[in-house]
Amino acid sequence: MKCGPEYWIWLQKTLGAGNSCDEILQYFGNPAKLYESGKKAWLESGLFSEKTLGKLISSSPSETYHTLKACQDNGWHIVTYEDEYYPSLLRQIKNYPLVLYVYGDKEVLKTEFAIGIVGTRNASEYGRQAAMNLSYNLAKAGSVIVSGGALGIDSFAHEGAIKAGGKTIAVLGNGLGSTYLRQNEALRDTIAQNGAVITELLPFTDPSRTTFPVRNRLISGISRGLLVVEAGEKSGSLITAGYAAEQGRDIFAVAGSIFCNGYNGTNNLIRDGAKSVFSANDILEVYAERFSRYINLNATGEQLNQAEKMPEKQVSEKPVVKEKKEDKPIEQKKGVLPEIPDFLSDNAKKLAEFITDEPKTSDKLSEDSEMPISDVLPALTELEMFSVIEMHSGKRYTLKII
Repeated sequence: MKCGPEYWIWLQKTLGAGNSCDEILQYFGNPAKLYESGKKAWLESGLFSEKTLGKLISSSPSETYHTLKACQDNGWHIVTYEDEYYPSLLRQIKNYPLVLYVYGDKEVLKTEFAIGIVGTRNASEYGRQAAMNLSYNLAKAGSVIVSGGALGIDSFAHEGAIKAGGKTIAVLGNGLGSTYLRQNEALRDTIAQNGAVITELLPFTDPSRTTFPVRNRLISGISRGLLVVEAGEKSGSLITAGYAAEQGRDIFAVAGSIFCNGYNGTNNLIRDGAKSVFSANDILEVYAERFSRYINLNATGEQLNQAEKMPEKQVSEKPVVKEKKEDKPIEQKKGVLPEIPDFLSDNAKKLAEFITDEPKTSDKLSEDSEMPISDVLPALTELEMFSVIEMHSGKRYTLKII
């Protein structure tokens, strides 16, 4: 007999995100039966610490009203462990979440074939291109792309899936409705239109130093395999790779320059057994037979050409001559002007009207558009992310001519 979401929310809030509850559910059956059993049974079970017992005694499922109301008012779905939309792969991890809060299409959570893509927030051009290219082709071939909704590699992984017309899932380290990372709000809205944004944290919960590692286990947990695109030796992406190994997931990595510290993490993963990836097919071929009903190998593009996509910083035998720090004239290109996607935010659409082939700084664009700089900067990030504009030396922006 299923129990209402208020019981699942109550138990998850009491135990805290990321804590195992297998023994508790095996002993009591479900959160409703646990609550109805009462203090005496909780003590006799020996499953709870004194601190947890105090929380159980002092709280009640009725206190989840505000959470339920917030989800109802904002159109967010509540998916509990008993729900048909609960991801089947998450049921297999030892510390599965009891509740997921979902912004977007909860149907995408039922996918049987998803690939997680993670990497640094401070991505190089090589890493950004690799994330975009691989995500695009994986999504084209039928994979749902899972990432963390953050800046850098995460954003380009989500964008690649969206550009391919595929589905993508962003797993957040904060609650829905939190003001954290406001500059990626437009991307999260777009992801919700092309998949789902999910979290196990209560609505409006801000992130902390503990929430992102807890979140990372879900990125790998919901995925068949995890691709690490660009990561240094102490990257948070390696925490996700560690979870992937514990969960029995396949680990893939994009090799980078041995002269660049930003790739030490990914190169070490390959040294330790991760499969080196040069194209989407290197990943898809691992699953092609098992998930043939999802995968179309013929839909992918050409293999990544590493020689053309190496990081900008290379070791040279010749001495480096530093140029005088002056803004160089930008070469005028002939071509087709970019289209402005309908899903962009109103601020991004408005700002785009003031960007031409004449390079302008953010301050100049703020002046021309009469928009506050606090609105201009996230709008620029959004426009650059979706290939409407490009940034040049001196942080000057022009339309990206195709």
